[in-house]
Amino acid sequence: MRKVIIAGNWKMFKTQSETIEFLQGFLPQLDTTPDDRDIVLCAPFTDLGTLSRNLHGSRIQIGAQNVHWAESGAFTGEISTAMLVELSVRYVIIGHSERRQFFGETDETVNQRLKAAQKAGLIPILCVGESKQQRDAGETESVIFQQLEKGLVGIDQQNLVIAYEPIWAIGTGDTCASDEANRVIGLIRKQLSNPNITIQYGGSVKPDNIDEIMMQPEIDGALVGGASLNPQDFAKLVNYGKI
Repeated sequence: MRKVIIAGNWKMFKTQSETIEFLQGFLPQLDTTPDDRDIVLCAPFTDLGTLSRNLHGSRIQIGAQNVHWAESGAFTGEISTAMLVELSVRYVIIGHSERRQFFGETDETVNQRLKAAQKAGLIPILCVGESKQQRDAGETESVIFQQLEKGLVGIDQQNLVIAYEPIWAIGTGDTCASDEANRVIGLIRKQLSNPNITIQYGGSVKPDNIDEIMMQPEIDGALVGGASLNPQDFAKLVNYGKI
């Protein structure tokens, strides 16, 4: 049985005080959230302690946005798995397109981060997806399949989430048509040894399209950017399907 996971990726937004303000507006809206879905907040490193202190007893799980592959060392600006585990972090995003585009992330470093996360008992959310140029050139499948082939070497597929994020739909307002997202995610699933991996869709997910997205048979959740920053909007997303 595939688990439904709705995860918010706050990117480089929210101070600690803004995090507390968000929780005050968000938590009361989860009283009737169906039990069939997990809720994750992937926050900046500076907010993880605040989340850890304020989410005891709640149904929200904490996620980080990146992690280094070394247990410790001279890696200025990086964060280790032990630092995340100490803060009750459960999930960690790895290989997001913004890390690949702006910070030199490669399929090889993605693989190292995935291995480190799993070794520490964290659940990685592996991001894959194509650019507009690659899609226009008909390379969507080959690009994603290569990301999977290189990224998943030696990875336990029983302890993994995958997020399909077409780069051209991230933060642009353009959403990949739900049936097309479903098609690509179905192709991703066929490349895996574990067909029960949760595969999310990410890319301009909003309250007005979440129901259609989640009706697709291959889509098991969403990795949400901008709409996760507003407690009312994110509550609508995690409560999708409710009248």
